[in-house]
Amino acid sequence: MNIMFDALKRVFSVPDLKKKILITFALLAICRLGVFIPVPGINGELVESMFRKQLGGSQNLFQLVDIFSGGAFSQMTVLALGIVPYISASIIMQLLTALFPGLQREMRENPESGRRKVIKWTRILTIILALLQSSLFARFALENNIKTPGMIVNEILNIQAFGIPWMFYLVVMSAMTTGTVLLMWIGEQITDKGIGNGISLIITVNILASVPTAVGSMISQLNLDSQDPGQMTFASLAMLLGVFVFVIIATILVVQGQRKIPLQYARRIVGRKEVQGATAHIPLKVNYAGVIPVIFGSSLLMFPATLGSFMGAKFPWFAEFTSMLFPGSMLHTLLYVLLIVFFSYFWTATQFHPDQIASDMKKNGAFIPGIRQGKPTSDYLESTMNRVTLIGAISLAIIAIFPTIVSRLLGVDARISYFFGGTSLLILVGVILDTMKQIESHLIMKRYDGFMTRGKRTRGRS
Repeated sequence: MNIMFDALKRVFSVPDLKKKILITFALLAICRLGVFIPVPGINGELVESMFRKQLGGSQNLFQLVDIFSGGAFSQMTVLALGIVPYISASIIMQLLTALFPGLQREMRENPESGRRKVIKWTRILTIILALLQSSLFARFALENNIKTPGMIVNEILNIQAFGIPWMFYLVVMSAMTTGTVLLMWIGEQITDKGIGNGISLIITVNILASVPTAVGSMISQLNLDSQDPGQMTFASLAMLLGVFVFVIIATILVVQGQRKIPLQYARRIVGRKEVQGATAHIPLKVNYAGVIPVIFGSSLLMFPATLGSFMGAKFPWFAEFTSMLFPGSMLHTLLYVLLIVFFSYFWTATQFHPDQIASDMKKNGAFIPGIRQGKPTSDYLESTMNRVTLIGAISLAIIAIFPTIVSRLLGVDARISYFFGGTSLLILVGVILDTMKQIESHLIMKRYDGFMTRGKRTRGRS
């Protein structure tokens, strides 16, 4: 306990780091406040009651969407869409960047200009996707208002044109799109002025918000107040907690795992003496993309399934097709694994540049033992990284789907399985580790002990 307080004391003793952390907490608090602001004209309590009644304890897409939005989806608040439209737009822009050589060339030759252009189009695409999803959300609410009168205030429905309640559509689309744009802005501000990756932290905070619901559901399923057996037994609870610990340990091992490539420097003449070149290594991360493949994969699968759920009444064939993409289905599991593997390789290919590393090594007189400098070194690094990425991607996919399969076999409530499932925990653990590493780097730069100390502490030089 004292070690933890000492670490926190070191963290807040650095003015710049303290400021970044306080900014991050303040912006994340704004995100949580927005979850409880309903769309004008919507009865949030009635919507949430209907949502829980319809879904019950079954595994459903909306449960996962609700967790990603921090409970805003089930209450139909201004942040109901969450940050998913921005993630979908980022995926599309990443793919377009990889497909168009001209954009790639601009990113290499003028990185700052290329980055601004990608950010600009990502924002525009985010607004378009948010408007599309919010319009479908409004239609979904209108259909459910017929079944559950009172969800929508009649005064806003009475303003119509050609039989369409345009005022209701306008209010819902503008409110939810504004909420998504606000989250996008907050995420960018956290990344620039705070600590950690803003978008990932927003998703993490929303996942953490589901902890009380998951714990409460577990207690109710144990049925401790009665002599009758509950839906969940202590044996299944112990197994679920075992899976929980396994996912945390496995995630830490995969995220922090490295393949060290030995590196040597050529001998140099210093004065009249020949100095033996120093030895070092190049750390190739087993999971170079971190939790990005999990976030991208789950968000990409959410989009068509959400469209199918909202458009089911008008296009039954599309709804029937997209129902196969619901979490827990065989097709969803298969596609989820393939997407994790794909985005692991895609992200690594766009961020890892063996040519640049080989060029820098040659300039500094460094070489890999047994490998010639230049293109042979670049080819060796690329092939090694491909093999390492395959191991990391498969490990990540197994961790992501294993808890969900176990929860399904145990018949656990969806509210529990989605929190203890691999997707939520992978994001949670991965983002926390990444944020702690950034705090660690700030402390080391300021010549303090690292935040994540283990064994003998390494102090900065005085």
